[in-house]
Amino acid sequence: MGTIELATILISVTAVFGFINQRFVGLPATIGVMLIGLLTSLALILVSALGIADLVQPASEMLAQIDFNLTVMHGLLGFLLFAGALHVDLGDLAEQKVPVAVLASVGILLSTVFVAGMVWCVFKGLGFDVSFLYCLVFGALISPTDPIAVLGILKSVGVPKSLETKITGESLFNDGIGVVVFLVLLDIAAGGGHGEEVSAAGIAALFAQEAFGGAGLGGVLGLAAYRMLKSVDNYQVEVLITLALVMGTYTLASHLHLSGPIAIVVAGLLIGNHGRALAMSERTRAHLDDFWELIDEILNAVLFVLIGLELLVLTFTPQYVLAGILVIPVVLMARLLSVSISVGLLRRFRIFSPHVVRILTWGGLRGGISVALALALPRGPERELLVAVTYAVVMFSILVQGLSIGAVIRRSSATAV
Repeated sequence: MGTIELATILISVTAVFGFINQRFVGLPATIGVMLIGLLTSLALILVSALGIADLVQPASEMLAQIDFNLTVMHGLLGFLLFAGALHVDLGDLAEQKVPVAVLASVGILLSTVFVAGMVWCVFKGLGFDVSFLYCLVFGALISPTDPIAVLGILKSVGVPKSLETKITGESLFNDGIGVVVFLVLLDIAAGGGHGEEVSAAGIAALFAQEAFGGAGLGGVLGLAAYRMLKSVDNYQVEVLITLALVMGTYTLASHLHLSGPIAIVVAGLLIGNHGRALAMSERTRAHLDDFWELIDEILNAVLFVLIGLELLVLTFTPQYVLAGILVIPVVLMARLLSVSISVGLLRRFRIFSPHVVRILTWGGLRGGISVALALALPRGPERELLVAVTYAVVMFSILVQGLSIGAVIRRSSATAV
């Protein structure tokens, strides 16, 4: 089946699931379509298990043709990050720059280590022979948060702007930093990539190249796009420039071995603030906002449908299911510890609501990036286990945390955060 046929089927399925959710279910769009996709997968498995009809095989064969990692990391992610960064106010982000920076860097590293330590104990207790290094790799891929599905809920329950900025800013930057940490650890686990000895200096150089190089590239190309936008007044051309900026920046970053996510976030922040304020007419701003809002909604829906249907092609055994159930509280505990330490370090200089740790912990959703990184693991005895456990954590995060974060916030009565 060709790419066009696969895209046609995927968009059609997403549209049907979106209609069902809007007409009969009424959940937030992304969560609703993912839940319907998950239930559809379970229904197909049940029908096949009962011998009524073998529907799993053709569906699985179709999904197997979709490279989830490639689709997310080199297809959807750049557009979603740009759409998110486009509407982040740099003034608000500047006010929260220290908490965002600490949560997106120190928080990610702490979470990676905490997850690795506790997961290693869980795996050992269940009889799985997974090295601590691969537990660190799992910690890196499961630590980045993805609050896209819950941002609408945060706004609807009247979350303080500062808290919304913390969650949004953290997610935009820890996606990039988390991917860099994952790549560094995976490179070490693979023996340095080419059998070379991995040194602390080499790790630091790779991290600096990916993170700072990505930020620099995003700034340079974002500035070039800004100057192009400022020199014309035609919304069709200007929207096309932003589209080319996303695709060109991410592709070039990949070729230069720089962090595409960080590059896109920096470029999006530049265009979303200076570009929208100084280089666009009111008409262009309206069309640009509508275009990227539509892109954001469509691609998010497609991503979450894929997550729900991915159940058909993953390997699950009773032991894998048990491991997933046990790892869910481990990931939450690691998030709680990393947030508590990060906020604790900052309390000497800033005032926080007593409920901020609870909200940031429960609002730190895991999403498609974690699944995509897990599927990028090389073939080996630990891969199927880590993929299954990742999927279980993501399902719980989106369905349970995503649907209950509003209630958690209302109960916490968060005020000045």
